[in-house]
Amino acid sequence: MSSGLSRLAPSDQSVLCSAICKCQATPGIGKDGRKLNQVCVSSRLKELDKLLSGRSPYKPEVNYDMTQEPPEPVMDSEDDTQPHSWLRGWIDKYWGDPDKGRPAWKPNRGYVRRPDVVIVNDPMSSPTQDNIRMVVEIKFPNDDLGDGQLEAYVRIAGSFDKTVLLESSECDCNRVEESERKAEELDTYAVPASQALYTLLRMYLRGRLPPLPGGVPAPAPAVP
Repeated sequence: MSSGLSRLAPSDQSVLCSAICKCQATPGIGKDGRKLNQVCVSSRLKELDKLLSGRSPYKPEVNYDMTQEPPEPVMDSEDDTQPHSWLRGWIDKYWGDPDKGRPAWKPNRGYVRRPDVVIVNDPMSSPTQDNIRMVVEIKFPNDDLGDGQLEAYVRIAGSFDKTVLLESSECDCNRVEESERKAEELDTYAVPASQALYTLLRMYLRGRLPPLPGGVPAPAPAVP
């Protein structure tokens, strides 16, 4: 598995590195003293998707049922564009479906995998394999890959070419604003409300929308 920021589109580089850089600077701290970098990135991307009424192409922490081929996203039963909010509840209710032919549930068997970010072509459709543009695994320092993790993400994406390992060190956090401007100039693929996404992202990074773990969210602006 090769890694590299260069494998992402300029607009994707801008969004993900902006979140990564902000979360490296102010990650939030867990009860055990650990920096919550990954939690911070996921929280920011989730908030952006919420502010855009689900129209963001960046979907963080979607669980996938790896017993199916291709792996199936675990989505809300009433809104298949949003991840199911309680995985344990979904397992208890749906895992034994005889039509799916799943093995008996056992933890730590890799039956369910959760990539850091799935970038979709159509934000208003479920993140199934045919709608995935890229699966991105983000790694901060001292965060190692688990056994079979990237291989599973290649299965989810359906292609090696649609799977990226992004090291946080690849983002030049001193040039985030420059990369944002470049991304806007080079944004050639059609993403609904993409301009609103970048406007909200810049506001977010300026601290006007700060729902970090343990923080109190500021009032959300209206989506253009």
